[in-house]
Amino acid sequence: MTGDNDIKVSLFKRMVLTAGGGDFLILIKIIYYRMKEKLFAGLLMIALAGCGSSQKYDYVTVEDGIFRFAGEPYYFIGTNYWYGAILGTEGEYGDRGRLIRELDHMKSIGITNLRVMVGPEGPDNEPFRVTPALQVAPGEYSEMMLDGLDFLLAEMGKRGMHAILFLNNAWDWSGGFSQYLNWNGYGDIPNPNVPPNTWQQFMAFSGQFNTCEPCIRQFEEFIRFILQRTNSYTGVKYTDDPAIMTWEIANEPRAFSDDNIPAFEAMIGRIASLLQELDENHLVTTGTEGRHGCEQKMDVFERIHANPDIDYLVMHIWPKNWGWLDIADIAGTLDSSLVKTNRYINDHLEVAVQLNKPIVLEEFGLPRDLHGFSPDESTVARDTYYGNAFGQVLEHAGRLGPLAGCNIWSYAGEGRAADGRIHWLPGDDYLGDPPQEEQGLNSVFDSDSTIAVISDFNRRLSTFIKK
Repeated sequence: MTGDNDIKVSLFKRMVLTAGGGDFLILIKIIYYRMKEKLFAGLLMIALAGCGSSQKYDYVTVEDGIFRFAGEPYYFIGTNYWYGAILGTEGEYGDRGRLIRELDHMKSIGITNLRVMVGPEGPDNEPFRVTPALQVAPGEYSEMMLDGLDFLLAEMGKRGMHAILFLNNAWDWSGGFSQYLNWNGYGDIPNPNVPPNTWQQFMAFSGQFNTCEPCIRQFEEFIRFILQRTNSYTGVKYTDDPAIMTWEIANEPRAFSDDNIPAFEAMIGRIASLLQELDENHLVTTGTEGRHGCEQKMDVFERIHANPDIDYLVMHIWPKNWGWLDIADIAGTLDSSLVKTNRYINDHLEVAVQLNKPIVLEEFGLPRDLHGFSPDESTVARDTYYGNAFGQVLEHAGRLGPLAGCNIWSYAGEGRAADGRIHWLPGDDYLGDPPQEEQGLNSVFDSDSTIAVISDFNRRLSTFIKK
């Protein structure tokens, strides 16, 4: 068997060495995208190493307060697609056929920026937790899940897409901060969705992550492990992968109390510094909701994003969760929600201008018109709400302003909730809504009228900015 591989390597090297100039690049591109077997991916790496060849990639960068990609300003209307790596797995949880169809569908409507969860933490038997876990125990990783992440990034790369990858989670639906605390002797997680636990109890528990030194060290080891990985399908190191735009510290990290603010700011700075140390090619951001996730203090928001290791600002907006939208009268409270939304955006834009960094509205959503969960129900209010955000990105693209993009929450594509079930259980389709939320609550299905709105605004955006 070894002899056969040696012959294949020799022949492969000869192909590469005899191809010159543009032919060489064409050859490599064809091989890179068409060879699916890991054996030949390995041969490609060996051949290139033997030839002393190297590949230079374009990455999204920050220059003069805006994103740039391949020399052009980069603005986007994208989506959260947190379950993408899970779909990329092989076995009972994954669905590569669905993943490929959904990536193609998103590309067809102009979505090329996806915010994705690297992977859940902890045991798969916790209530209201998405499964399967990537880190099943400290330093113990699922090869199936790693392979799924590899596959997702490889497929995104083929389509010229960019991933914002969040590495942790302040909320327990994927393990996150609370799971690290549980691993380090802080006790059982007080899941707020399981009575008699309350949200106050959970937030007090999760906030301890900011002062838990062994938790932060374990998180750092996880980061080192992920960033040192080489994609098994492309042979490209994660730190060199042009499909990755950003490493995001966590989904909605918080201090969870005024007393924790100094430790929270220190944790954010510490992790950002590590990410910059390990990866010189990709951007780093926080994942925060903005003022709402900074104990309602804009100075905290400003300080964590003023850190030179943080490349751009982010914010999230949730009109229903924050009491701006009355679910019993969505149509009647939409206008006031839009006023509050725009005020929130403008407040954070002021900080972005002051820091001369771009800002992304990376989470926002709205329920269906009658607060139902079926794809059959209308989304007139949501379409209006989305159009307001999209229009602001479009306006900033036209004048090279700091509002660089937005990611809706969340694309659910062809997924559908299980009949007769409100909450997600293992084996159900993955939707945009985490397991503790009603399935279909904020999901954008491929049949929704919202799809046409996204497509229209991305078409208009493309007339401003070369993608």
